[in-house]
Amino acid sequence: MDLGLSGKVVLITGGSKGIGFACARAFAAEGAKIAIVSRDPANLARAREQLANAGHHVHLARADLHEAHSAEDIVEEATGALGPIDILINSAGSAKRYDPDTLDAAAFKAAMDAKYFSYIYPQQVVLKQMAARARANPDAQPGAIVNIIGMGGKIASDIHIAGGAANAALMLATVGLAHHYAKLGIRINAINPGATLTERVEEALQLEAQKDGITRDEALAASQSKVPLGRYAKPEEIADVALFLASRRASYVSGAIIPMDGVSAPLI
Repeated sequence: MDLGLSGKVVLITGGSKGIGFACARAFAAEGAKIAIVSRDPANLARAREQLANAGHHVHLARADLHEAHSAEDIVEEATGALGPIDILINSAGSAKRYDPDTLDAAAFKAAMDAKYFSYIYPQQVVLKQMAARARANPDAQPGAIVNIIGMGGKIASDIHIAGGAANAALMLATVGLAHHYAKLGIRINAINPGATLTERVEEALQLEAQKDGITRDEALAASQSKVPLGRYAKPEEIADVALFLASRRASYVSGAIIPMDGVSAPLI
């Protein structure tokens, strides 16, 4: 199936590891021109080496997306290096978990900075550019945005209240902005992964294993047994859905929030 992504300019925040890196690899394999953003130069260097070994060249941009001006800078940098951005994949940032008794105003603000604003800032810059191009040339192929959010915004957890609130806010912003920009053909969608085998989950498994005095594999088996599909997702599976949502094959999909949690969420 031709997804029509060859030559497209794709900006991926959080693209140096985890789901973001899987997206970078998937879009590069489709022939897209990739810019990945991370605040960690070591992670960027490792991602570039891994992608180069697979025959892919990517542009790297180091930035802390907690600040609006940083988002403006990396969009300008990526556009200068590759051309106008056709697709934005937001996968940067994760909010710290807190015991509810320790939550305070600073914790809620930190969660919003880490998860909400790190998506909103680059999205707003890219949206303005996409909208300007669409108004100037209504016949041009419009842009697409995919926000990788997480099920924490739908399923409350007492240790993820601040981060879950940021996720919920992102879901609302995704749908609201999708509605507003639909008249220009710009599509905005989101994916809500559940537990996915990333470095962050691996760290959690190691901690769980140490706490319970079991092996990492035993901790994984116990956790996966709670998932109706019987396993955690792979980052590549999330990336496959992001590819589809960003492609012309999903030309009538916008404002969608797609769960990818192995049917773990309760029916509501």
